[in-house]
Amino acid sequence: MAGTMLWRVRTTLPDRPGTLAALAQRCGEAGVNILGMQIFPGLAEVTDEFVLRTPPGWDDLRVAELLASAGGCDMVIQPANEAALADQPTRYVQAARHVLERPMSFPEVVAQLFDAEAEAPPGVVHDTMELRVADVDVQLHRTAPFTATEHARGSAMADLVNDVLDRSRESAAIGTTPPVRRLGTGSTPDLVVTGETVTALIDGVAVGIGEVLAPTEDDENVRIVNLRVDPAWQRRGIGTRLLVDTARLAHMLGADEILLTTQSDNQAVLPMVLAAGMRGRIRMAGDLLTVKVPVRDLKPLSR
Repeated sequence: MAGTMLWRVRTTLPDRPGTLAALAQRCGEAGVNILGMQIFPGLAEVTDEFVLRTPPGWDDLRVAELLASAGGCDMVIQPANEAALADQPTRYVQAARHVLERPMSFPEVVAQLFDAEAEAPPGVVHDTMELRVADVDVQLHRTAPFTATEHARGSAMADLVNDVLDRSRESAAIGTTPPVRRLGTGSTPDLVVTGETVTALIDGVAVGIGEVLAPTEDDENVRIVNLRVDPAWQRRGIGTRLLVDTARLAHMLGADEILLTTQSDNQAVLPMVLAAGMRGRIRMAGDLLTVKVPVRDLKPLSR
């Protein structure tokens, strides 16, 4: 219908018989069509999410008045589009399939699934859901509070990713043979600090480098870090040692956090962060995976 609007609405309704019937009656009298509904049960109250189609000229205040007339409170009202009408079970199945194919896409997938953001909106009252994937924290933020049902769904998705990562690590351990050394006979590097760079040397030859780069555009306390290890010397713990010393160097240079950026299909980043004994927050954006790691509690690197 030309001129009509779609709204995604969350509201808390009393948990008593006839509440939904009262809301449906109010909507019918106002010419508002209920196109979709999800119910998130609680002990004394129920959180309901509706997709409403309103007549032309309606705004969020008028939608709020309609819901309040049926006993609704704690409302979050946002304009929506046709995507809001997607079948919810289908969305979860598709999300699970995507995560199975690309486990590192988990932050991006769950953010879309829960209509949330990976970064907290500055200056906006919001709720946060925190999920754990391989001991790495994934945070989701949005204006509407997350329900107990959504927390359970998010945890189930995180468990799925953990199972996939565990199977991948087991398969890699069974099928991997050590790479051929190209340099020298030893595998324990000397780490040398020069300026804002940490270099891993074996027999005097550089096999890896960690660089503390400029702060991010939105936070001067977050320094971008670049890590590179010669392919012939990967999977030997050199990257982990470089990460630790580069993080300590960044802390010495005044950083509270460091930011690593890599391709989304790089499966080595999370194991490296975990092996270093660090906790991070991961975020997927397109083909890029970013990991933000706190360094404020690390011992500064002495040169």
